[in-house]
Amino acid sequence: MEWQQVFSTRIARMKASEIRELLKLLDQPGIISFAGGIPDPRLFPDTAFQDAYSAIFSDGAGAEALQYSVSEGYTPLRDWIAGEMGRLGVPCTRDNILITSGSQQALDYLGKLMLSPGDTALVGWPTYLGALGAFNAYEPRYDRLSPQGNRSAQDYADAAEAAGGRVKFAYMSVDFANPTGETLDRATRERMIDLADTLDIAVIEDAAYQALRYEGEEIPPILALEIARKGSIDACRTLYCGSFSKSLAPGLRVGWVCAAKPAISQLVLMKQAADLHSSTINQMAIAEVASTVFDSHVAMLRDTYRARRDAMLAALAAHMPPGVTWIKPEGGMFIWLTLPARMDGADLLARSLENQRVAFVPGRAFHADGSGGNTIRLSFSLADPVTIDEGIKRLGALLSA
Repeated sequence: MEWQQVFSTRIARMKASEIRELLKLLDQPGIISFAGGIPDPRLFPDTAFQDAYSAIFSDGAGAEALQYSVSEGYTPLRDWIAGEMGRLGVPCTRDNILITSGSQQALDYLGKLMLSPGDTALVGWPTYLGALGAFNAYEPRYDRLSPQGNRSAQDYADAAEAAGGRVKFAYMSVDFANPTGETLDRATRERMIDLADTLDIAVIEDAAYQALRYEGEEIPPILALEIARKGSIDACRTLYCGSFSKSLAPGLRVGWVCAAKPAISQLVLMKQAADLHSSTINQMAIAEVASTVFDSHVAMLRDTYRARRDAMLAALAAHMPPGVTWIKPEGGMFIWLTLPARMDGADLLARSLENQRVAFVPGRAFHADGSGGNTIRLSFSLADPVTIDEGIKRLGALLSA
């Protein structure tokens, strides 16, 4: 059978994730990997999860844990998330929360909800590769989002209309973004609300790394700032996507969307059509662990990852040749490097793997237009300080050569 004849046209826009492919390198001996932006498994609260799963069955909740459940998500977990959102300045109820199979599923649903072929999604240059992968299936056009305000709302609208669609949403990660590690200041977040109101579009706020702040002042989420203006979450256009993957355990695939009830209602319909509901037992375990150890566990993660970030920044300062620049992140898992213009990150990776056994992610994949060839992303989450220094030393020697 010629499978290409029966595949939809959108398949041509779906490509393998360079990051997922690079994760395969972790099994090779001798590789120092700064590639996958994944939590250190040695830091997982495995004892807390062991106790939680054991308690589910010893307390007589096993039947509920193994049964079908409501699409909106496990009620105690949604209540806990609503309380946590309140701490972030987002007063809401469980009816404003939908549990998803990781925040990646949330991005897929939001693309499906809002994008028709030819519509425009405003994204950063660069932006999270997984978001581009999620949105690509719905055949959008991308335009470069300028949070600093160097483009007018009318400019975005005119460009989208000329392309045969309209702007539907702006997507951004405002805290320690993947891949750049950058954080948007409060004034920029306020400008994004102004832009969205003028264009009458949604804002997708990807908060996967929000809990991992190592220094600096906490800034309210865009959704919190919008509620402060408009009085109620149900009057807001921002959809906040959260996740337990970076704070507790990525393998359980538990994330959430917090938004106005009309948007949540439509997303629930998508959940019902896609997978009915996220894993009941995993939601129950997350609810138990979050309610008992979340704050103390996150505090430990911050201390550990802060030390690794500082080690990488120190190593970059010591070993990088002139002409290489980088962004100092206030949190998260990533440091973004810009190489001299003549260099290409993909070519550098091939040489690095062959000669220095150091892995990282080339920056071009994070750009919707394929630009950014002279950029790379480094992750400090998996390696200890000694290994970080050795890996950056090797990489610096390669760049110097």
